[in-house]
Amino acid sequence: MTRRMIIDTDTAADDSFALLVGLLHPRASIEAITIVSGNVDFDQQVQNALITVEAAGRSGEVPVHLGARVPMARPWYAASAHGDGKGNHDFPAPAQLPSDEGAAEAIARIVRENPGEIDILAIGPLTNIATAVLLDRELASNVRQLWIMGGCDNSVGNVTAAAEYNFYVDPEAADIVLRAGFDVTIVTWTITLAQALWTRDQLDEIRSIGTSLSDFFTILDTPNLEYNEGVAIMGSTHPDSLTAMLLVQPELILRSSRQFVAVEHVSDLTRGYSLFDRRAARNAPNATVIDEIDATGFFEAYKALLTSGRHTG
Repeated sequence: MTRRMIIDTDTAADDSFALLVGLLHPRASIEAITIVSGNVDFDQQVQNALITVEAAGRSGEVPVHLGARVPMARPWYAASAHGDGKGNHDFPAPAQLPSDEGAAEAIARIVRENPGEIDILAIGPLTNIATAVLLDRELASNVRQLWIMGGCDNSVGNVTAAAEYNFYVDPEAADIVLRAGFDVTIVTWTITLAQALWTRDQLDEIRSIGTSLSDFFTILDTPNLEYNEGVAIMGSTHPDSLTAMLLVQPELILRSSRQFVAVEHVSDLTRGYSLFDRRAARNAPNATVIDEIDATGFFEAYKALLTSGRHTG
């Protein structure tokens, strides 16, 4: 089954790898890319998305829309794991230019024109999605599914002891989105560390593929790998590309659960903390949470994508 999707991204390395799923996977039809303030300088994120579209051989085919440059109520905060988000490599300037239509407006329009047909893949802070909700109160009911990479399942985050980056940066937006009534699936940082960490041996397998796409992957992934090893994470992490791949290949999901998920946006101490509650009698579930994946299957599926370079265009 082909999944028509909008990918909302703060384009750094693994965001680009998620974009490649949308751009190249035979079960994906990407309608738009929307850019949200996140891990890298905003204008650099735009360039990174356009570079990725070009690397996939899709230049001019998929519009890139500019969205929120800052969170809804807080200053911008960037993590330090990604360099410039493109492997600190000097790629040629992309030929494609961004669209004149704003990200939230594009999200609302595309969904309104295609009710029940569009999935949204949100792999950055949720500012654009929350803004689109405020523009169109029917958005949640018209989206097919919303897939979110965010949160850390009541465990230690990657920014603070309480919070994962995407929810930490704009907790107000996350709160709006989780209350809006979407059919939500969440892939957490917790499962990424446990099941989507690729070792140097696996990354050597990708490097040895020898395609332009595998070379592109290796260039972008290197700063993330080096950063991770410096903080005792022995491999590169792939939360965004995992989320994208599970959307188009749900057979890679081995176990999921319905849970209540909420994000703390008042306390400074636990800002961005994601509460996951499995007790339906206490809190009615509002999200499907991925608990276990076929980790080998995910890696092999991504290798196949970099080998074949297939797309639906």
